[in-house]
Amino acid sequence: MDHSPADPLEESPYARLRALIASGDVAPGAWLREAALAERLGVSRTPVREALNRLAAEGIVEISRNKGAQVVSFSPEDVAGLYDVRAGFEPHAALLAVPRLTDSDVERLAELNTAMEAAAADGDLRTLGALNNEFHGLFVERCGNRHFAVALQTLMRPAVVAHTFGTYSPEALRRSMLHHAELVAAARARDGEWAEAVMRTHILAARNAAGARTADA
Repeated sequence: MDHSPADPLEESPYARLRALIASGDVAPGAWLREAALAERLGVSRTPVREALNRLAAEGIVEISRNKGAQVVSFSPEDVAGLYDVRAGFEPHAALLAVPRLTDSDVERLAELNTAMEAAAADGDLRTLGALNNEFHGLFVERCGNRHFAVALQTLMRPAVVAHTFGTYSPEALRRSMLHHAELVAAARARDGEWAEAVMRTHILAARNAAGARTADA
């Protein structure tokens, strides 16, 4: 299976804009001007408008009739709520996905883990966020339930992921990398229950690292 990065020019404006938000290149609260985005992406304004509408439907962008589109900013309560829901559902996706992973999928997870460790060591949080999104996305994509996968992908807000990595202490970042390595080990062992347990620990640790733990959580 070819896992080489896609040519950005071959990706849709939606995918490219979502990636910019996921990487932190477009920050929470930033205004998204159609003309400027069209020029940046090398497309007309119509596909940019369609991309913004799709991102708005996913809760990543807010569109105001008078002010335009803006990347959603999340309060600590918003972040806590999203991580609480992810902690309830994403581990189950890992449980379902691991038995369905191909050898190529497992190798891709290992490659992503190695690349994440390098990005973390370099302090490249934008690259780390994008790699992390692909890593988690692979478990979701392979869970075997399309409706469940679509719902989870909506919960895995790229803006929240970018925000979370920006708040990590060095210790929290090391812990996160260890969790990813253990998820790879669980995938290699085809042990869904192991992956489920690690994924839950990983997401709860991320919630706490982001300072989003609620008093009654």
